[in-house]
Amino acid sequence: MADEEKKFSRRDFLKTSGVAAGGIVGGAMFGGVVGSLYTSDQETDTADQETDTESSLTHGAPLDDARTYFSRREDFETLAAATEVIYPEDDNGPGAIELGVPYFIDRQCNEFWGRNAREYMMGPYDYTASSTHGYQAKITRAEMLLNGVRRLREVSQEDHDDEFYDLDEDTQIGILEDFEAGDVEVPGAAGGDFFSLLRTMTIQGVYADPVYGGNRDYGGWRMIQFPGPRMGWINEIESEEFQEIEPEGLRTYQGGGM
Repeated sequence: MADEEKKFSRRDFLKTSGVAAGGIVGGAMFGGVVGSLYTSDQETDTADQETDTESSLTHGAPLDDARTYFSRREDFETLAAATEVIYPEDDNGPGAIELGVPYFIDRQCNEFWGRNAREYMMGPYDYTASSTHGYQAKITRAEMLLNGVRRLREVSQEDHDDEFYDLDEDTQIGILEDFEAGDVEVPGAAGGDFFSLLRTMTIQGVYADPVYGGNRDYGGWRMIQFPGPRMGWINEIESEEFQEIEPEGLRTYQGGGM
């Protein structure tokens, strides 16, 4: 495929993908019984734990962050590959992997957001009322992402006899489109809801303050020329020229630098 055609396919994928504008998870949620493989990454056998620091995330500079929720390397690399498809590197700037988005998502999964610490999780659940009553499901957001990532691996192996992260870009896009359309079942959730959550978290990881683990080196902000939070604009407010300001984040004002 020519470079121009490949770029168009990426733009077309992003353009036609739905954005969860009003919340983290859109659409109906299903609270079915979750298989033992999908309930929690904490149940991973010791033999599956990766003790080395090697990773095949070779897109751009290697990332040296530590995983805190996705303990299986193959799951994490699948997550990383999916985020790169959703937000790929192009002429405008780096993609999701180089911006640290996979580690942003991993970190969020291990915090109160991923545990649904501020949501009602005791049931009964009315999955038709998610648009008015918020998130309702038996599984947490972190479990939904983990379940979805492992379904990505299963579909890739069953249909293409290979890991998702080793497939070509067009095949990866096709698989994600099936999840977006709800054609693939994800234990404890609808496939479309998993994709919506993954896409939302990818975009948040690109543009959130770097203190949260993504937007590495302010790469997301640099692409949109966003300077970040400022205590004041007294030196720029009266200028009639467009101001190109070096980005700064929360750490700038809280000490420690970047």
